[in-house]
Amino acid sequence: MADTPAKEEPKGQVSDAVTGNWVDHRAPAWSRPYLRLSRADRPIGTWLLLLPCWMGLALAMLSDGQARLSDLWIAVGCALGAFLMRGAGCTWNDFTDRKIDAQVARTRSRPLPSGQVTPKRALLWMALQTAVSAAILLSFNSAAILLGLASLIPVAIYPFAKRFTWWPQVFLGLAFNWGALLAWTAHTGSLTTPAVILYGAGIAWTLFYDTIYAHQDTEDDALIGVKSTARLFGDASAQWLQGFLMLTIMLFGLAVLMVTITRSPASMAVALMGPLAMGWHMQWQLRQLDTNDTASLLRLFRANRDTGLIPLLFFAGAFFL
Repeated sequence: MADTPAKEEPKGQVSDAVTGNWVDHRAPAWSRPYLRLSRADRPIGTWLLLLPCWMGLALAMLSDGQARLSDLWIAVGCALGAFLMRGAGCTWNDFTDRKIDAQVARTRSRPLPSGQVTPKRALLWMALQTAVSAAILLSFNSAAILLGLASLIPVAIYPFAKRFTWWPQVFLGLAFNWGALLAWTAHTGSLTTPAVILYGAGIAWTLFYDTIYAHQDTEDDALIGVKSTARLFGDASAQWLQGFLMLTIMLFGLAVLMVTITRSPASMAVALMGPLAMGWHMQWQLRQLDTNDTASLLRLFRANRDTGLIPLLFFAGAFFL
């Protein structure tokens, strides 16, 4: 019997795209390079941008005990905004990194270094995504709108951070967790201490998962002079990750304690189980960590979607107690 021919990969597919993703298999052919530029074929980034938003909204609702119809729009608006702003941010990141990406094995298949999209069209695509995101932002209160506009500062800086600091993951954390501040403010109308503490917990979490992610590229990064916490920590990464895990849970737990202090003991207890369960999931990742196994590193990075969803389940239960 003749050998069955191997299934051909879709033309232009990015090397680390999710297998069988909708962009490469169902999106119109003309749209695929732009959707790949937005990393719609790799949805984990959208989740990691969205989850801090939902955490901020959930804690704000626990804080005042109110669930309004407008909160449903905040949740949906954050989801749409996360997809669009992640796409715009990734487009900007790939535009600024197009020459670096061409030198890294994992990234040279991206739309800009591979020639699927021109730099000019990439900037136009970024502007379109940003404009639609702005329309969503304008539906929130004025304080949230101002915070949303301020978020453009860390988003603009992040792609350059790897050129001047060994800690670019901090700048990613500043950008990716801004939604915690914004969603809290969209619900409450003002920014207060628990939201800022939650923001700090999110930055520590980002240091955890993006250091794992960055270990995929340490050899190429060393050759071209790109900095990262993965290169900085080297063989000591597990110890540093343990520290980021503890900092994440301590700050997250403090934020939860502050918003539930006036609620029933049962509500407080259930809410505090959220950060603890999140920490358990992060500890599971540490036990699986092998910095020399690229496939495992990507799998663990993607597992952080579940890491962030877990506490939301406890917050939902705590709200009704």
